[in-house]
Amino acid sequence: MKIVGRFSFNGGEDYINNHYADLLKEVESVISKVDAELCRTKSSKEKTMHGKMLYSPSDLNKLFKKHFGDLNAWKNHKELCEYPTKYYVGDHKSRKTKGAFRDMDFVKNKLGVEVQFGKYSFMVYNVCAKMTIFRNLKVIEAGIEIVPIKELANEMSTGVSYFEQFVWDLEARGVADIDIPVLIIGISA
Repeated sequence: MKIVGRFSFNGGEDYINNHYADLLKEVESVISKVDAELCRTKSSKEKTMHGKMLYSPSDLNKLFKKHFGDLNAWKNHKELCEYPTKYYVGDHKSRKTKGAFRDMDFVKNKLGVEVQFGKYSFMVYNVCAKMTIFRNLKVIEAGIEIVPIKELANEMSTGVSYFEQFVWDLEARGVADIDIPVLIIGISA
């Protein structure tokens, strides 16, 4: 795959270049090693493109996981969540949620990376909520979000969000005082 777009959210690109230049090179190397054509394995069942071979998000994620795993110390980070029950009323007060967690795809030396081939809401959640939470938990200081550009999203199932839409929304939203520095990387096959 290749990098065809970069968007610096809250000074993300400068921050990462100044504090994590070596890790950014590793991320760029992983992206270049992912052979998207190996992941054109999903036969569409959708009316508008029935039978067309599409890129499989789960297969793409497996390749990213393999290539990040080949490098030292890039690990998935999972935080177990104990959800509060004190806000329940009546009979629900004694109920507990078991096995709940939040995770970040890859973390190394306090830099977090998320690879997102899903719906738009997941991209926004990753950058505007999850990365802030993981910073508050002292897991990361900055983040990188890897997303498809529209050209690539068009070759996936409908509903997959893309770089251009995500950037427009982040620019329109603006930066809040709790946001962390994030580099959004748009990729294509």
